[in-house]
Amino acid sequence: MVRFVGVDAMIKLVRRTGLQPFLTGLCGAIESDFSRWQNFEKTPRIASHSSVGVIELMPTSDGDHYGFKYVNGHPKNMKEGLQTVTAFGVLSDVSTGYPILVSEMTLLTALRTAATSAMAAKHLARPDSRCMAIIGNGAQSEFQALAFAAITGIEQVRLYDIDRAASRKCAANLAGRGLDVVICPSAQDAVSGADIITTVTADKQYATILTDNMVGEGVHINAVGGDCPGKTELHRDILLRSRIFVEFTAQTRIEGEIQQLPENYPVTELWQVIAGTEAGRQSARDITLFDSVGFAIEDFSALNFVREQALSHGIYEELDLIADLHDPRNLFGVLGHGSAPFRGPQQPPEAA
Repeated sequence: MVRFVGVDAMIKLVRRTGLQPFLTGLCGAIESDFSRWQNFEKTPRIASHSSVGVIELMPTSDGDHYGFKYVNGHPKNMKEGLQTVTAFGVLSDVSTGYPILVSEMTLLTALRTAATSAMAAKHLARPDSRCMAIIGNGAQSEFQALAFAAITGIEQVRLYDIDRAASRKCAANLAGRGLDVVICPSAQDAVSGADIITTVTADKQYATILTDNMVGEGVHINAVGGDCPGKTELHRDILLRSRIFVEFTAQTRIEGEIQQLPENYPVTELWQVIAGTEAGRQSARDITLFDSVGFAIEDFSALNFVREQALSHGIYEELDLIADLHDPRNLFGVLGHGSAPFRGPQQPPEAA
């Protein structure tokens, strides 16, 4: 039997732990795995693009466990009453190849993206950062705000979305959580006075969510929305003024903001900052940019963290996913021909 964490179980886990402690714990798990980056297999995600979206597989292994995530990105879904992003993941034991966890990852991806963003800001933003702007107030925005509050000490969140209803939704969800939330009439107004700017929009196109004149010295930019070929959010001039940090360079060159720059343009991988082999922010005047596209190691960390939480709290189901046989050679026996082959509680179907 394989442990399964579905949507209901994921909600129960987060509620049992508390949302912000869950985000903090998840951030710690990701940071720990980034500090042992060299132990992992690394490859750009495998993407299947269509005219309306993308479906991707994101695999990695540390030699002991193998994990992958299936995830889609379909911006047009929102108009049809569907989610833009859905996902599930699998964690397996490398020594046997058996899956040990199957989990929903629609909710978990939002949580791990926010935790990764805040982890990056902990290392790259000014330590005295207290005001954050979020441009794009869809499904990810509340997670970003609460992760930054828990991990970096953000106190004020300034919201802007072309759909004002999205900003009102975000503000309502953040009410009573200790943040000063301001809905702004424009992106320019939202970034005014912000120490950290998060861009997290969904349109699958080259866009200019931030122009060069909107970004002053000392700001940290958390660019989340640019995450596939042909989809960016920042004016190229901002990149040229920034110290740029990425997850896995080979993937970000294809999908991130830096697809606007020459292939040899210098960037720093975030794990190097965490490991202490490269500098992060070097002065209060630096503009730092985390060009985040999401990487498989973050999902691996999230799946391991959820597995630990699920086992600790006893919140999971069991899936009858693998035929556990007395004689591994007698797979045919599960069809009901011959003696009962199962070791576990399963019973073979009645013979036809």
